Amino acid sequence: MIIAIKKFGTTLVSRPSGKEAWLAFQPILKDVSDTEEVVVDFSDVLVLAPSWADEFLTPLRSRFNDKVKLINTDNASVKATLAIL
Repeated sequence: MIIAIKKFGTTLVSRPSGKEAWLAFQPILKDVSDTEEVVVDFSDVLVLAPSWADEFLTPLRSRFNDKVKLINTDNASVKATLAIL
């Protein structure tokens, strides 16, 4: 499964927004098999705040562990936030 983070916007900055995105994505995550890789694609994301990422990525990583792969993380904002998490 590929999660295109830009679906949630290109400026992802608040904890409530991150939690809302996580909750909205739950029905889709139910279809992910135990062996399927979860790819998080940050292409076209301009700003990723640690608060938003903590609400979305932390539970995603907790649920799928090592099956989570992050791609297109070259943006400075995305890099800095991932380093904090």
